Amino acid sequence: MPEQDEFYTGYLPQAPPGVAAWTKKAVVLVLVVTAAVALALAAAQSPFSKAAYEFGDLGTVEGVVRERPYPTLEVDRPGAGGASRYLLVNPFKHGATVDGLDGKRVAVVGSLIHRDDQTMLELVLPGKTAVLGAAGAGAAERSLGVHTLVGRIVDSKCWLGIMKPGEGKPHRSCAARCISGGIPPLFVVGDERGPLLKLLLVDAGGGAVNRRVLHLVDEPLEIRGEVARLDDLWILKADPETYRRLAP
Repeated sequence: MPEQDEFYTGYLPQAPPGVAAWTKKAVVLVLVVTAAVALALAAAQSPFSKAAYEFGDLGTVEGVVRERPYPTLEVDRPGAGGASRYLLVNPFKHGATVDGLDGKRVAVVGSLIHRDDQTMLELVLPGKTAVLGAAGAGAAERSLGVHTLVGRIVDSKCWLGIMKPGEGKPHRSCAARCISGGIPPLFVVGDERGPLLKLLLVDAGGGAVNRRVLHLVDEPLEIRGEVARLDDLWILKADPETYRRLAP
């Protein structure tokens, strides 16, 4: 008699030997392929940045408040010379309020947010600011000429460490809300290796541009404007109406 194909009926306690062997091989193959795909997807993901938010770690920082173009704290760098400019923000999605403190040396309580060589201070106890006295004018802004740069607008608070990732299309709505609340916008210039330069965005006259750039957050842009240096802050001066949107 000719050999008959095996037939498996679901209510039987065991499958025929041939069907059982084929099923075991298929299950093993599926598991191996699934694990390989999972590893490949994990390897393809961009690593998190080295940004940090020292949440709950409160410290007192002394420096001079500078109100323009966005509130910063000018902090002396003993030994290194010069000063660092810490961007100031309030908790949540709000820029810092420093009314009456411009040009005054203060001691403030807050949590540090930092990424690479840029630092931000979240004033978690804004009412605890101690005024220590008046200060001088500080360093003058140094112009580095007019340049054309390509990059994207991010909100500095999330990008510097509050969120990971603090950029990209999934974060666009959050970034727009932060910037509309007074968080300083940054223009990040980079390539596939990561950010190469981050500049504080202001208009041609040096004023804040927050509400004028909300529709351009995290869009590929070309901006031509004056690049300046203020202590360790890079600044890009250009009116938002002159930004050129690029194809994604």
